[in-house]
Amino acid sequence: MRPRFRRFTLRHLSSAICAITPTASAPTVSKQLATRQWWNDDRERYSLVTSQYVRDEASVGNVVLASDRLRHLAGISLLNLDPLIDELAAEILARAILPPSAALDALHIACAAVHRIDFLLTWNCRHIANPVILPRVYRVIDDFALPFPVICTPQDMRDSDEDAESD
Repeated sequence: MRPRFRRFTLRHLSSAICAITPTASAPTVSKQLATRQWWNDDRERYSLVTSQYVRDEASVGNVVLASDRLRHLAGISLLNLDPLIDELAAEILARAILPPSAALDALHIACAAVHRIDFLLTWNCRHIANPVILPRVYRVIDDFALPFPVICTPQDMRDSDEDAESD
């Protein structure tokens, strides 16, 4: 079967790529495993892109772990920062869909929408990959006449890739 190529934003790398770096908590270990499996087995099917927001977020914290996260980002195309990203993120916050403390999460969503990214991969299920919040986020994106990305976790992507291969 021929690989499918999509524009795919490795958006919330402090949660998705962070999951590649070691930790002791059981839920995080499960996320790490799913992320590593997707990274090692499935990422070649997609055209990966990232943003400066992700790079900045990935560089925070433990110096050794941050260096590892940034190493994984090396060579991935960087999306341009467009003023429309700030405008869309501000509207998501203005409609109180996300709290002010989640302004960076709104920027990640807006960046993916403005750049017409097919998939936004994250482990942030509180503010981003949240099925209760997403319909409201998608309405804002639609009001800006932009296509909205599929927002999901690495595990969701592995499940969908496995389902597609069995069809």
